[in-house]
Amino acid sequence: MSNKQKPVLGITIGEVNGIGMEVIIKTFSEPKMLDYCTPVIYGSTSAINYIKNIVGAKNFNVFVVNKIDLISPNKINLINLWEENINFTLGLPTPGTGKYALLSLKAAVEDAKNGKIDGIITAPIDKHNIQSAEFKFPGHTEFLADAFGAKALMILTGEHFNVAMVTGHIPISEVPKHIIKEKIIDKLIQYNTALEEDFFVNAPKIAVLALNPHAGENGLLGTEEKDFITPAIEEAKEKHGVLAFGPYPADGFWGTHMYHNFDGVLCMYHDQGLAPFKMMNFAKGVNFTAGLPIVRTSPDHGVGYGIATQNIADESSFREAVFTACKILRNRADYAEATANPLQSKRVKHRDREDAM
Repeated sequence: MSNKQKPVLGITIGEVNGIGMEVIIKTFSEPKMLDYCTPVIYGSTSAINYIKNIVGAKNFNVFVVNKIDLISPNKINLINLWEENINFTLGLPTPGTGKYALLSLKAAVEDAKNGKIDGIITAPIDKHNIQSAEFKFPGHTEFLADAFGAKALMILTGEHFNVAMVTGHIPISEVPKHIIKEKIIDKLIQYNTALEEDFFVNAPKIAVLALNPHAGENGLLGTEEKDFITPAIEEAKEKHGVLAFGPYPADGFWGTHMYHNFDGVLCMYHDQGLAPFKMMNFAKGVNFTAGLPIVRTSPDHGVGYGIATQNIADESSFREAVFTACKILRNRADYAEATANPLQSKRVKHRDREDAM
C-alpha cells in the first residue's frame, strides 16, 4: 500500500451476542469513514441486518460479495460467510456462537495472508465461547501470532501514552516465572522496533516498570529487579541500542505522571499496564498487535454483554482502531521510504509526538 491509496481493512464481527456488530455499524454509518479506508466486513447478511435494525442505522448499507476480489473501493463491503440464520440471544453467551466469530477471523486472516487486505480490525470475542479444536488460545494476539508464525507484542495506545507487556493473558500466579532477562530483552527490542517503524518515533525512550512494590527494596520485597529486570535493561542498551530506563516502581511512576517523559512503557504483567491505561484512555484506547506482517488493531473493550440489548454501545474505540490502523500503515510506508537509501542518514524524521503516539 502506498500513501496515496486507501487501505483495505478486514473487519471481523467478534461475538455475535455482544456489541461488536453494533459498534461496527455505528462506526461505518458515518459516510466520511470511506474517505480513510475500504472496509470489508467478514460476516453474514442476515446477522448484519438484524443488528442494523436494532441500531436503526439508516445510513448503513453494505455491498454483499462472496469473495474479496469482488469488493468495491467506495462501499462498505460484506463478505457473506454463511447463509444460516442465527438464533440471537443478545447479552448472553450462547454455546456454539463462537463458531461465527472464528469463521470471521479465519476468513480475514486468509485474505491477509494472500495480500488481499492491508490490515484487520477485530471486534471483541468471548475468549471462552470461541474455544474449539481450531482455537486454543487465550486471545486474538496469540491466535494471530500463531497464524502468521510471528512473535507478537500487545501494545495499548491512546491519547496520553502507550503500554506493552512482558507477560499477557496468564494467571497472576504464573507471572514471576516468566520475568527472565532474555524475555524482557526480547520485548524491549520488539517494542523499540514498533515505536520506530509503526509509530515513526526516532530514538524512542522506553520506561520499564518493576515487578515488586518499591522495585523490590534492594531484594527485601523480591529479587526479580536485581536478578533479571535491571540486567535486561542494561543489556538492551549496551548491545541493542534500546533507550530503556528503570525499573521504576509502578505506583510512583503512574502517580507522578512520569509517562509524559517516555515514548512507551513496558509493564511486567497485564493489569499493571492496562488498569492505568484504561483509566486514562477508555473509549479512545486501541489494542495494536506489533510484530505481524499485517496491521491488526481492536477496540480496548470487551464483548459488552451487559449493554448488548440497549443500543448504547460507544463506537469511539472501534473508530479509533480504524484510524490507528490507517496511521500505522502510513507510518510503515514512510519508514520504509525513509530508510530505503543506505547512503542517507540513519536517523529517521521524528514525527510530531501527538501524531506518532
